Parts: sequence; structure tokens; C-alpha cells
Amino acid sequence: MIKVTLVCVGKLKEGYLRDACAEYQKRLSRFCKLDIKELSERRSPKEEAEDILKELRGYTVVLAIEGKTRSSEEFSEDMKAVFDRGGEMTFVIGSSCGLDQSVKDRADLLLSFSKMTFPHQLFRVLLLEQIYRAFMIQSGAEYHK
Repeated sequence: MIKVTLVCVGKLKEGYLRDACAEYQKRLSRFCKLDIKELSERRSPKEEAEDILKELRGYTVVLAIEGKTRSSEEFSEDMKAVFDRGGEMTFVIGSSCGLDQSVKDRADLLLSFSKMTFPHQLFRVLLLEQIYRAFMIQSGAEYHK
């Protein structure tokens, strides 16, 4: 089965965000094995980088405002290309402190959803929704429209 890992710095504190993530985890279970690794926030991005780099496996997508933007269709194509090769994907969401350059340098893709800044806890929900949408696009479902 396809493996997708989210490496997130910080825990979800709000119940409504945990509920939203749980819903997408449930939906995604028909497409992939999803593993969410919550890492502790540290004093600096450099310290957090040490923990993040230990968790990276397969094709690594680091979410960063300076990254490339993709449409949902392009994002779906990117994911399909990785999975067609039998690969796994790891997505990284940093803390509110940002990400150390060493994590960005390790990325196979630096991805930006927007030039806007989002709260990292809310962004987890947005990322899970887009991963779900990508699988739905691949399956030809109407959800995407």
C-alpha cells in the first residue's frame, strides 16, 4: 500500500482541528497508509531540523512560502509519478519559527500553497485535504469539482 508521512512540528491544540484531521485521515485510509509524526517544538529552527531530518523517507515535500506553487491537478500528477515508481512520500510542516535551510535543502520539492502565511496547525488540515483531493483526482471522482 502507498505510504504517506506527515512530519509536523508541534501538536494540534484545538479540538476542531484534530476533528478535521481525523476526518481526512479516515478518508485517506482507502488510498494510503498515512502516518503523522508530531515533533516537539524547540528553541530554534536549527534544533528542530535535527529532529525533522531523522524522519524523512522517500520523496520529500517541504512546505515553504518560497516554494513552487501547483494546481491541485499538478499536485496530483506529482504524487502519482512518485507512487507509480513504488515510492513513498513525506511532507514536512515546520513550526511557527520556520524551517532551517538544511531541511529545505533536503527537499525533493519545496512547495507553497500561497504567498500568504498560514497558521501551521491549520495548514495541516489544508495539506491533508489537498492530499485527499489528489487521490480523488487520480481516481476520477467528482469530489474535485
